[in-house]
Amino acid sequence: MLVTPAIADAAPSARWRQSWGLNSAATARVPTSPAFAKLNLEPRAGGHAAIATNLLAGPVQVRLHGQSAALQETLPSPALLMPGEQRTLLWLPADGGPTRLLLDAFPGDPAARPDDFVYQLPFRGQPVRVSQAFGGRYSHTDTQNLNAVDFPLAEGTPVLTARAGKVMQVVENAPDLGCLVRVLHRDGSMALYAHLQAGSLQVRPGQSVEAGQALAASGNTGNSTGPHLHFAIQANTGLTLTSLRFRMRSERGELQFPRETPEQPASR
Repeated sequence: MLVTPAIADAAPSARWRQSWGLNSAATARVPTSPAFAKLNLEPRAGGHAAIATNLLAGPVQVRLHGQSAALQETLPSPALLMPGEQRTLLWLPADGGPTRLLLDAFPGDPAARPDDFVYQLPFRGQPVRVSQAFGGRYSHTDTQNLNAVDFPLAEGTPVLTARAGKVMQVVENAPDLGCLVRVLHRDGSMALYAHLQAGSLQVRPGQSVEAGQALAASGNTGNSTGPHLHFAIQANTGLTLTSLRFRMRSERGELQFPRETPEQPASR
């Protein structure tokens, strides 16, 4: 049996998708986002077991797809994997016809109910400027970024934790978001800090962090048009990574974010 791995396209950062071809040619492609989970096929009892592994230090929801009509009837329901968990999702007989399996992965627990929390400003000693906020026309248009905020910051500015939690994901160089940190909060929401300075990371996956603790330095990595911090609060709303509107305060009081930015170039 010929088993050839391939990576299928996925929306940037919204999910990570991997596919396996069985008895068929498959073309390897570069993933468009860092991996949240991994799919392996292991020989077992005259067939192959499809095993999913959570690669994050937090929950990940996975969904298995099959590209054959016969396989569709045996596919399992979406599953929630705990940090580092491996789970057999499906067994495929060795005498089955050509097929391909695809794994979609979404960070976070869909049963979480994020609360109305007022976040701290993720930097200090700098003027509060916003180049793009909720519904920004330049790049805050998809579900996972719709309610993100971009703060222009000089490269090297310390980026601080806006709310206590556990570091769920650390990526040195994601194609779109560059260097990033994802922090899981007690209510199941996740804070995303992106476009950080390469080589500046000060935390590791699984580490507990307090509000105001240094995570990294601001940068200009990934698909960015200028030095800034891309900040978003996200939640898994059921096989979808969704950005949530959030409240934030500075030393001068609660910030009022505009709903959309003017028609002008902005950092993203």
